[in-house]
Amino acid sequence: LEDLCISRPKSRLTWGIELPFDKDYVCYVWFDALLNYISALGWPDGEKYKTFWPGEHLVAKDILKPHAVFWPTMLKAAGLPVYQHLNVHGYWLVRDTKMSKSLGNVVEPLEMRQKYGLDAFRYFLLREMHFGSDASFSEEGMVTRINADLANDLGNLFSRVLSMTTKYFESKVPQPGEFSEDDKAIVELCATAMTNYIQLFGNTQFAQGLDSLWDLVRALNKYVDSQAPWTLFKQGDTTRLGTVMYVLLSAMRKVALCLWAVMPDASRTLLEQLGQQPGEGPVTTSLEAEAGNFDGLQPGTEVAASSNLFPRIDVKALQQEAPAEKAPKAKKEKKQEAPKAAPAAEGQSGEISFDQFKAVEMRAGTVVVAEKHPNADRILRLEIDFDEGQPRQILSGLADYYKPEELVGKQVIAVLNLAPRKIRGLMSNGMVLTAEKDGKLSVLTPAAPVPNGSQIA
Repeated sequence: LEDLCISRPKSRLTWGIELPFDKDYVCYVWFDALLNYISALGWPDGEKYKTFWPGEHLVAKDILKPHAVFWPTMLKAAGLPVYQHLNVHGYWLVRDTKMSKSLGNVVEPLEMRQKYGLDAFRYFLLREMHFGSDASFSEEGMVTRINADLANDLGNLFSRVLSMTTKYFESKVPQPGEFSEDDKAIVELCATAMTNYIQLFGNTQFAQGLDSLWDLVRALNKYVDSQAPWTLFKQGDTTRLGTVMYVLLSAMRKVALCLWAVMPDASRTLLEQLGQQPGEGPVTTSLEAEAGNFDGLQPGTEVAASSNLFPRIDVKALQQEAPAEKAPKAKKEKKQEAPKAAPAAEGQSGEISFDQFKAVEMRAGTVVVAEKHPNADRILRLEIDFDEGQPRQILSGLADYYKPEELVGKQVIAVLNLAPRKIRGLMSNGMVLTAEKDGKLSVLTPAAPVPNGSQIA
């Protein structure tokens, strides 16, 4: 280490804090700026200084030297306690390159906020970067993360559980019965996930902390599938059904509380949907205390009828939205030519061969989300689990025949290898098969439950 000059001549730098012992010089900015950490707290006698110093610093790696070398030296020279810890994060890169205005690869945070929402953007930044290392930013990667974690996992969980609570218990938290081993496993996982989340966040391991919390979110979605509340309802097993729904709702409350630090607005909304007064739980509740018990959600509490806080983002629609209206004539010409492009085989009068039939991929899947299309009254937007890793979005003209909540949990049969179609701004990736009689449509379902993704042959 070399000596550091803490002054700059006014002849070279016209602005700055004048040195008290030489009016021709101003203070070097990295000497002046660092003092603000304690002067802003009212050093030496301010209450905030007594309360918050020494604290921890959170800095980027490009200003490591002033914080790791200059500042501790200044504090020791002044006889003041050195900060407790220095937390240093890396860079957000674009295609493994540092952002630069000259390269034109700068990502505008306010633009991302406007496009995807502040909470989703915050979640991605904390979830994607392992603190201390560089991370690569791409809008495609952010959309994938939002769809997978927020839409498919968290959003799907709240949507289906609240819809079923409305259907089975008139939107009220049911009274639980005796917990089974499956229920106790969820309670134990809830405590473990929260404890890990608290500890990892305390060590600035934000990505790992959120991953631990998502272990619980994913387990709750699997718990829904394994316990099959819709089957318990059909069997009239109200006691067991109430226990399952209580376990789900209570665990969902724990997740929402943990997310307060990452997505405050979304956390508030999720808690409101669970009948919690905004501002009470997250502000006054200790997460450590919450991790040690499974209470907090009182039976009889009224919850929201539905949830659609994290709608799935259509990647293809984002890419194609701009040029989609450029060539309407070409689309019309293709429609007119379609009958000529696929004539019936000679001598078969429209019959198809066995090989042609085999080319149609039909599979069974469970509807996990059902809601009205935002731009079409007669169309429902379905998310269906075909055991593909994440649910598939399919649009279907069933709104006149089914209420959305009637389809949640129902197994249906769909054609999966149809070319994707954009309908009123949303992409549909398949077709749910229906039967028609007397002007009424009914969805085709397996005669008995089968594993999601089972092929129809």
